[in-house]
Amino acid sequence: MADTEITGARTAGTRTAVAEAAVPRPRRRVDYGSLATHLVLSLGAVVMVFPFLWQALTALKSLAEVSRVPPTFLPDDWNWSSFDEVFTALPFREMLTNSALATAGRTAGQLVFCSLAAYAFARMRFRGRDVLFGLFLSVLMVPSSLLVLPQYDIIQQFGLLNSTPALFLPGMFSAFGTFLLRQAFLALPKELEEAARIDGAGSFRIFWSIMLPLIRPALAALAVITAMTAWNDLLWPLIVNTDPETMPISAGLTSLEGQYETNYPVMMAGSLIASLPMLLVYVFLQRHFVQSVAFTGSKG
Repeated sequence: MADTEITGARTAGTRTAVAEAAVPRPRRRVDYGSLATHLVLSLGAVVMVFPFLWQALTALKSLAEVSRVPPTFLPDDWNWSSFDEVFTALPFREMLTNSALATAGRTAGQLVFCSLAAYAFARMRFRGRDVLFGLFLSVLMVPSSLLVLPQYDIIQQFGLLNSTPALFLPGMFSAFGTFLLRQAFLALPKELEEAARIDGAGSFRIFWSIMLPLIRPALAALAVITAMTAWNDLLWPLIVNTDPETMPISAGLTSLEGQYETNYPVMMAGSLIASLPMLLVYVFLQRHFVQSVAFTGSKG
């Protein structure tokens, strides 16, 4: 009897499945808007990635292939010697070290000084606060090239020419960093600060233990922007550090450009190696960078 019931149940289930399969399912509509969006984003990704791909392929070509007209996309012979030549043509390790130290010093300085100034402008009340902040923002309208001469005089008077501190000392504070972090502090609720003051916490304790950890996305965004700016800075290092041993990699690569001939495979190999640290920094801090854009823009 039980076997008959099981067989009947199986037969009914099979009939139901056949009936459901016989019913025609509605065709899935194509979302042309989403398709067009993905197409545009894909084309944009190709445009963004192509210069890096061309840079890598140029580093793997010989000098004769680079000078060929019309140019070739793939190298005939994969030449890896350019990555060795860049370490002999330049004090490449010393330049990478100088770039790393200058980037770390400039980034750390901006995170410290800009966060302190931003907290004061956002949370503290004092006479002339808004006027002083307006003066800070006016610095953003001044071209950075106008500040080169006075900054050079200061560095020269301190005897810091051809030294690593000369690369990052003038850039340890920025009006943009202060504005970015001020917007992040303004987006925090006032109740946190009031509760901390009731518990007896001072201004610096509130800043360090409560407010600063809450704006980590904005700090990460400022760190990425400052690090990329410091790593790619060219004009200032060429002025203050003329000794190849004290140059950063951005200034050192320019010395590979000759008056009559330039070894482009070696230059592209050096540029490719120099760009890798910043790509890694952005990959690790990308999530915080995107969060900061949404976080700081939520309140003016």
